[in-house]
Amino acid sequence: MNKQMTQKPTKNSTLPPSEIEINKQVLDNVSTEHANEILERLAGEDAKISKRIQELALEYLTGVDPDDIAEDVFCDLDILDVEDVWKNSGSTRYGYVDPYELAFEMFEEALEPYIDDLRKCQKLSMDEKAKLHCMGILKGIDMFEQEATTEFKDWAVDAPHEKFIQVFEEWKNENTNPKNLKEMDEFIKINFPKWYRSILEE
Repeated sequence: MNKQMTQKPTKNSTLPPSEIEINKQVLDNVSTEHANEILERLAGEDAKISKRIQELALEYLTGVDPDDIAEDVFCDLDILDVEDVWKNSGSTRYGYVDPYELAFEMFEEALEPYIDDLRKCQKLSMDEKAKLHCMGILKGIDMFEQEATTEFKDWAVDAPHEKFIQVFEEWKNENTNPKNLKEMDEFIKINFPKWYRSILEE
């Protein structure tokens, strides 16, 4: 899960408490998009700051546990509410919205933060961590397919299989380590035999 970073006053801080609190409020209200832009500008302006940003980023990307990721993925998929499908599909002022297509989109959106983390690892050439992220996502999707009993699942029948294949293919296309590909092949073969044939056919 994402953890919000908050600024704490340090013993050596030269700012009065009122200014520290104002700075904290500003940081708390910065959007993720703007935060990324700010980091990029700071990194471009100062080599030392750039190095420190990289060190902190790597700290947040270490310690990848596929089981933890799988559990988080499953929980985020399992809380998808069929009421949202019913409420926002059918005849609307903007035209007809297919409930099955809407459920698929909701499924995709729930997975996107995890896939985004996977992409970040690959962008940083962190192949081992990218592999573990992918394993966790695949396992979480399978957990939903096997264990979920929600009504939403009935409206997203094809989503688990299709997204399982898509996530694997996206990881495979960016993977640069043949050893990781072999390990992933074994992982899928052993843990998801029913979908292994689909992987081979791609």
